[in-house]
Amino acid sequence: MSNTITDKSTKKINLTCHRLPLAMYREIASHLRQIEGVNADLLPQTSQEFDYLQSQVGGLSLEYESTKETEIKVKSILNYYENKYGSWLTIDN
Repeated sequence: MSNTITDKSTKKINLTCHRLPLAMYREIASHLRQIEGVNADLLPQTSQEFDYLQSQVGGLSLEYESTKETEIKVKSILNYYENKYGSWLTIDN
């Protein structure tokens, strides 16, 4: 019997997209959750001032096993929305 050691690292990242509506964050999180092993949650808004044009959510929190297949799928979904709504910015944890 052979022992196989696999290096499974977990990737955690928080992202935001300037002025992306709440409904779109929900849609993106839903799409990402369809990938096996991906956990996508919405971050709460931290701004103390209300801005109607500002999103009602603070960003998107992703956690997943960093495999080549998963990375490709996650990046594909994020790139699709980035092309429609603007660049993703990484938020410090």
